[in-house]
Amino acid sequence: MVRLLSAFCWALLSCYCSMTQAEIFTSIGQMTDLVYTEKELVQSLREYIKAEESKLAAIKSWANKLDTLTRMSTSDPEGYLAHPVNAYKLMKRLNTEWSEVESLVLQNPSDGFISNMSMHRQYFPDKEDETGAAKALMRLQDTYQLDSEAFSRGKLPGVHSSAMLTVDDCFDMGKTAYNEADYYHAVLWMQQSLKQLDAGEDSVVSKADILDYLSYSVYQMGDLPRAIELTRRLVAVDSSHDRAGGNLRYYERLLSKQLTEQNQSYQPASEEPIQLGTYSRPQDHLPEREIYEALCRGEGVQLVRCQKYKKATKEEDEWDSPRIVRYLSFLSDEEIETIKELAKPRLARATVRDPKTGVLTTANYRVNRNQFWRQTGHSNDSSGEDDPVIARVNQRIQDLTGLTVETAELLQVANYGVGGQYEPHFDFSRRPFDSNLKVDGNRLATFLNYMSDVEAGGATVFPDFGAAIRPRKGTAVFWYNLFRSGEGDYRTRHAACPVLVGSKWVSNKWIHERGQEFLRPCGLTEVD
Repeated sequence: MVRLLSAFCWALLSCYCSMTQAEIFTSIGQMTDLVYTEKELVQSLREYIKAEESKLAAIKSWANKLDTLTRMSTSDPEGYLAHPVNAYKLMKRLNTEWSEVESLVLQNPSDGFISNMSMHRQYFPDKEDETGAAKALMRLQDTYQLDSEAFSRGKLPGVHSSAMLTVDDCFDMGKTAYNEADYYHAVLWMQQSLKQLDAGEDSVVSKADILDYLSYSVYQMGDLPRAIELTRRLVAVDSSHDRAGGNLRYYERLLSKQLTEQNQSYQPASEEPIQLGTYSRPQDHLPEREIYEALCRGEGVQLVRCQKYKKATKEEDEWDSPRIVRYLSFLSDEEIETIKELAKPRLARATVRDPKTGVLTTANYRVNRNQFWRQTGHSNDSSGEDDPVIARVNQRIQDLTGLTVETAELLQVANYGVGGQYEPHFDFSRRPFDSNLKVDGNRLATFLNYMSDVEAGGATVFPDFGAAIRPRKGTAVFWYNLFRSGEGDYRTRHAACPVLVGSKWVSNKWIHERGQEFLRPCGLTEVD
């Protein structure tokens, strides 16, 4: 501000000094011109001050809001981010809104802020992260059958929160879906944005922009009467809109042609708001999608559970065939915290192995962060992979299962945050085996440790027989992926349901065939 004021005053002084001393005092006519010039400059100065004060007021308001928010978020970061709306809005703030503040401050450069901003920007989420967070909310919306109103108001099952989405948040959600040609979700979120705007909420986005996206998305969903009604609303709001008039005429001609061909009369668009279920959700690649998501919601879950004691360890049989056993009190709180702290700096986007190429790659159906740990004695570095806690966990797995872990894969630590999931899959590889399995054989068994409770969602489900295993901190579950014959047990196809509220931490060990020949002898038939 000082520099701008100095420049402003210097411009005024330059105007004054462009005349000689004699001219100043003898040319009243010219001096009267200067009076009006000065008045104009003062008015310009006041407009500058007003703009500067408005800018500073906006920045102060933003800082006050963030001051309150960060006090709450930093008091319990994991608990704060456990709510998916908070996680999405953090992504959105850091990727979009902080950039807007930066642009605002850059109007009058502040070296300290810019230096600080530049230093931290490398750690900010990018557009891909913001898009991923938005798509995670939509995934939760589908899996747990939550309408946009529930999300917008922070009303999630069993959770009371002040986390809310604004008109502009909902619009950005809809625009994310629209840009992905996902018109189903674009309709749901544009409709919610419009609903909140019509209710009187403040927004940056205009009603015309919302109606523009909403009407076209509704058209893409095949609802011509409603697309026409929404486009008429758009024309009424903005009669000079570039596309609205042309779209309206096109929709009307298209509907007229359809009615004529089908020998039907015109029916006005439904006045009911567009909600979850108004339109059919597009089919995707997953054949058991409906069963999988119903199990995640707790629908159709079959229970087989009994408790017993064995080897001084309390067990629960979660399922009888295939047998899935849960070990209680497998990990202590101290061990869990140690494993998490060791893994956090090394967490990376989880990968899957391409069955055709054998190359590890990321996939949309697996959304988490993970880290592999070597067994004791398998690493010469000092990165923490030889930590005695990891070695102790490996030994405990071996003692409980009666199987050797010498040929097992590294202990894998995974963290599922907002919408984190792993869609139905097999842990074993189907023939022909990947090249990396030719030495130690297929994945014989899975040992899965739950290292956190999850407030809502996040169950491990088996669509084939309807089992749903809820995360319980400190417990572990174990099952065989292969029959004794070495053939894959296709009933063990399972999934990690999206985390609705909470932060899900797990670690797992995949135990391979080699070395188990006398510990788990082969069977005589294919399904022994």
